[in-house]
Amino acid sequence: MTFPIFKVGASFVLVFSLVLSSFAQSLPSSELYHQLLRVKETTRVLYVAAHPDDENTRLIAYLSNELNQEVAYLSLTRGDGGQNLIGKQLGIGLGQIRTQELLKARETDGGRQFFTRATDFGYSKNPDETLTNWSKEEILGDVVWVIRNFQPDIIITRFNTIPGVTHGHHTTSAILAGEAFDLAGDMTAYPEQLEYVQPWQPKRIFWNSYNFGGRFDPDPNEQYDVFPVGNFNPLLGETYSQIAADSRTMHKSQGFGDTPNIGLAEDHIQFLKGESFKNSAFENVPNRWETISGGKAIEALIEKSLASFDFKEPSKNVSGLLEIKAALAGIESDEAWLQEKRHLVDKLIVQLLGIEMELNARTELVSRGDELAFELILNNPNASKVEQVNLELLEKSFSPSNNISSENLPVRQSFTIEIPQDYAYSQPYWLVNSPDGAMYDVRDLSLIGKPFNAPNLSGKVTFEFVGQTFQFDIPVMYKYNDRVKGEVQQPLTVIPEINLRLSNENVFLLSGKEPEITVTVNFQNQMTDGSLSFEGMDAQDFKILNVTDITDQKQRVFKVAFISDRLNSRKITAQYVTSDGSVFDLTTERIIYDHIPNLTYFQGANLNLIKADWELSGAKVGYIPGAGDDVPQVLEALGYQVTMIGDGDYSVENFQQFKTIIVGIRAYNTNQTLAANQQVLMGYVRSGGNVIVQYNTSSGLLTNQLGPYGFSLSRTRVAVEGSPVQADWGHPLLSTPNQIESSDFDGWVQERGLYFVSDISAEYDTPITMNEPNEAPSKGSLIYAKYGEGTFIYSGISFFRQLPAGVAGATKLFVNMIEQ
Repeated sequence: MTFPIFKVGASFVLVFSLVLSSFAQSLPSSELYHQLLRVKETTRVLYVAAHPDDENTRLIAYLSNELNQEVAYLSLTRGDGGQNLIGKQLGIGLGQIRTQELLKARETDGGRQFFTRATDFGYSKNPDETLTNWSKEEILGDVVWVIRNFQPDIIITRFNTIPGVTHGHHTTSAILAGEAFDLAGDMTAYPEQLEYVQPWQPKRIFWNSYNFGGRFDPDPNEQYDVFPVGNFNPLLGETYSQIAADSRTMHKSQGFGDTPNIGLAEDHIQFLKGESFKNSAFENVPNRWETISGGKAIEALIEKSLASFDFKEPSKNVSGLLEIKAALAGIESDEAWLQEKRHLVDKLIVQLLGIEMELNARTELVSRGDELAFELILNNPNASKVEQVNLELLEKSFSPSNNISSENLPVRQSFTIEIPQDYAYSQPYWLVNSPDGAMYDVRDLSLIGKPFNAPNLSGKVTFEFVGQTFQFDIPVMYKYNDRVKGEVQQPLTVIPEINLRLSNENVFLLSGKEPEITVTVNFQNQMTDGSLSFEGMDAQDFKILNVTDITDQKQRVFKVAFISDRLNSRKITAQYVTSDGSVFDLTTERIIYDHIPNLTYFQGANLNLIKADWELSGAKVGYIPGAGDDVPQVLEALGYQVTMIGDGDYSVENFQQFKTIIVGIRAYNTNQTLAANQQVLMGYVRSGGNVIVQYNTSSGLLTNQLGPYGFSLSRTRVAVEGSPVQADWGHPLLSTPNQIESSDFDGWVQERGLYFVSDISAEYDTPITMNEPNEAPSKGSLIYAKYGEGTFIYSGISFFRQLPAGVAGATKLFVNMIEQ
């Protein structure tokens, strides 16, 4: 098939930039038609809440796919203060997982994703507490910035502004959205932004009203719009409930796998402020095509293409799309929404043609100075030729030898290029600078709001097709075949040529002992001579016991001992200094799960030195894994002999080798073998063992009998890490073998604890009382009972956060629990 050449004057060239991975007509004709419907629609909606998984995926799916609107979700945080059901990553690692899960959710429901610089510092009871941690002016400015960039016609908040009815972050998100609604159109508000964007006033703001406990009954005194979100979309072949469930299921680290509702469903949005309306939330929202010269003609061309769309031979629709493309190019405007329409049209043309483009590397990880081998593939299944193919990468130009593709005969060419010595590592942009309190330190205004970095390395692929020039930004990907998964693509990642790995991040300086750690130096390419040192430490404060080279793995392993009697508590950084004076002091952290791309980030090779005069036995302890935590590594650093307990290890006889058995976080939510062998665990206690169970949640418990005597799990928590603590200081848990003091509760991180117990049987002691400021005391953070010859302890205290963070007082308390 051939296509007409559209010209303006003597010639016509349209150049546009669009980031693609591999690209092909992977969509059925009905979905391509659906994409054309979205080209026609110009309404834009911004949905605002606080965390990943707060968004209403059903409403986003409906607005995006039934009304074909451009819908974006602004999450104030990346969810880095939450829990992790699928692994042990917390903090900044969890924030990256949840960011990518949100992006996968938006791929599913058709929305887009934005963020502010706020960190999720953990549970907050009210907005006053939230804004004590966050810089209100900066976060409010971020919301204004997103509004001015995205230019929504309406804003919808997930939560209302009433304090105390939900998480303080939730309420704050609604408060800030309302204030930003008023400020975004004000030229005097955040004037520094106006160098890059224009003021923008949305028409209305709504609250996505709900009743999570049952059916929602609208308030007759309020004004609403209602959407039938249970409907079926015949183009996509799914109901919006199904799309929403698939989207929500992407939040796997939160355990939010979802099953769709069947049948009628409605979502209500309650009018808050803005221009009044009678029937529709989108009443009097301008059709953007009618606001630009030539726009009505373009809209007519789109309608013509829709009316004549050929579902059996999608490529027959290209002529009409090329005409739309030519008309769009003739409009002199750089408005963001119009640029997006140009990109959508060009993307749709390539999809209709079935053109495929890839830039495939032969490795996933590269370093500065590496020679990168990669292959360009461009395939066109049509008779009309794709020609003049060219690739620009790192300011170099490459032209394949077979420069024409047609009739399903691909252009395929291998190239090599050197990664520059000053090329940036693949660090997520919000982690380049250390966080400033509860805020990420992002200094480049153009990055604020973006969900993630641009691809680490992209090439500009240019080609001509029927007289028009196309240009696409295509990321270099590592593509390979897995025998189980089939084709796998991962982003190319730039890492330091030398990085360090520490066996422990906490070193406990116990009197008379010389604690040891292993520092592994990893070389990306050739092994390089150098020496190991520690910034912030004199050479006589440590000694290198031995050095081992593992040449086939390009590793140099240092075993190091620290002289406890010479040192005090502090933070130090391991450094490998090469013979030419180069200093390498970063660890490379990798996060790998099947449902998201591989993630890589870098941290300083930092060690916490913790001076302590505690008594501890260093005995054998068993650890039953739960959802995942780093407590076992901390116990090993203390000198305990830790054995992980697997499915075949459950017997009272086997358990008797351990002084204590510790149950990991949320184990009774995730470990079916534990739940099935609860009587074995209680038998170990009865025969003289000591069991410590860490926190679980009431939702999804695999057994209701967690201890020898009854108690219930509540949602009570103490989120303020500096909140008051009262205790029975003479109780065995607080006095044996080490005396716990009130000062041991200083310097805690993020929270005291969560999901405390209630309805506590009289057999339990409750030696610690905690409470938030201005709230009733709770005795459910730590309970203790004798059972037979042994002891049982259950605790909602956040040891899984405190111990890896090197909080001395919490670690001392945990030692006492083990030593019972």
